[in-house]
Amino acid sequence: MSLFLAELKRSWIQLSRYASEVIGGVVGTTIIFYGLFLSTRYIAGPGFQFGDRLDGIIVGYVLWALMLFILGDIAGGLQQEARTGTLEQLFLSSYSAPVVFLMRAFASLLLNLIINLSILALIMVLTGSQLSFPPTLFPPLLTVLLGAYGISFAMGSLALILKQVQQLLNVFQFALLFLFTLPVETWTGSLRVIGWILPMAPGAGLMRDVMARGLDLNWQTWLIALLNGICYFSLGIFLFRWSEKTAKRQGKLSGY
Repeated sequence: MSLFLAELKRSWIQLSRYASEVIGGVVGTTIIFYGLFLSTRYIAGPGFQFGDRLDGIIVGYVLWALMLFILGDIAGGLQQEARTGTLEQLFLSSYSAPVVFLMRAFASLLLNLIINLSILALIMVLTGSQLSFPPTLFPPLLTVLLGAYGISFAMGSLALILKQVQQLLNVFQFALLFLFTLPVETWTGSLRVIGWILPMAPGAGLMRDVMARGLDLNWQTWLIALLNGICYFSLGIFLFRWSEKTAKRQGKLSGY
């Protein structure tokens, strides 16, 4: 709890001191989506009706924005610690490195959710979208967060070994955008099984069903999404611990 409170204080100090970065991120992320929305509407013509497809894409886009913040907390944070020369101090603390970065991610999660709700509210106002916010959206959101943190720890393991993975992260971020906007919940047959295996895809599909289509939560599919999130989270922690041991053995913690 003391570590969590310390990281929460750290996150708040960074947010308040660099508020312009946060505001710029919110405005920039919103403008990008609105530009895509206007371009699509222009190409489709004035008579085209999006229906619930627009709402589903908005849900996927906002989840993608949340994933970017989580990636920045872990993978981006590791690169920043390496640049400032404080990376080795984290690994010499009384807490294990995965615990430190996990508490850091949990501490900033509340702030990130508030930021993403701001992005969602702006997009809804600009596009006229009508999304539902029932209590049943929280169980699938939990599965998405588990998968997101698992993927972030996996990318963080690369940052721990290679130090500079910004270009790889940029490519990976666009791949995630494609993943979050895929309507995997509508796939059938063998494609449906593939959709269950893809990271965070089952939970994102459930959130589109609940928020965009107004459907009840399918608890059987939620169990699959929960298993998906637990598997990717466990894999991410495993890779991070492995990279920690490798970096220590190769003496890569102290240098940039």
